[in-house]
Amino acid sequence: MSDIVLVPGMCHGGWCFADLAEELRRRGHRVLTVTPTGVAERAHLLHGTVNLDTHIADVTALMAAEDVRDAVLAGHSYGGMVITGAADRLPERVSALVYLDAVVPGDGDSCWALVSEQERAWYLDVTADGVATRPLPFFDPRATPHPLASLLQPLRLTGGLERVRRRTYVYAAGWDGESPFTATYERLRDDPGWRAVALDGGHNLMRDAPGDLARVLDESAREADRQG
Repeated sequence: MSDIVLVPGMCHGGWCFADLAEELRRRGHRVLTVTPTGVAERAHLLHGTVNLDTHIADVTALMAAEDVRDAVLAGHSYGGMVITGAADRLPERVSALVYLDAVVPGDGDSCWALVSEQERAWYLDVTADGVATRPLPFFDPRATPHPLASLLQPLRLTGGLERVRRRTYVYAAGWDGESPFTATYERLRDDPGWRAVALDGGHNLMRDAPGDLARVLDESAREADRQG
């Protein structure tokens, strides 16, 4: 079975994938969850220079340390920035990318540039020291402030990402209100280079639809394995 690396969105740690990871392991996969530097149980590492590159390095260092190969990288929300950068740095270790209701950046994009004015207003609700965005009130009680620099830093790609051919977008169709990811889903749904899937759940698909999400990730891993 495959190695599956799960990267959370803003303010969350690897613990948000607990149910999903359990189901994927039951299906036979090795699952590694990432908590980005400065967030959740690693909040004590938060400082002003923690940025997107730091979070990409969190993933690539884990992949190297665990000898991860032919991996499926899955990122939720902001995690789409991170898995894109990690795949670009280590394309020889990545077989597929899965974006979980996430941003899909290109070279030079930042998370700030890809989101709506409403989300930018949230980003600017920072902690007293000015280095982190506060979690929203409805987040998991374990959520912590998120490094602001990681949202502002543009992603720089080197061309390695082009070697990763299998890409899936998982769209949460059950938002309470308008989803900021609808345009991304509709664009990729018509792109022959992508598989686009809509699931009946809110933005936190790991909580709302862990079984369906595990099925999509399992299918992505098996397809990547068949194609070598």
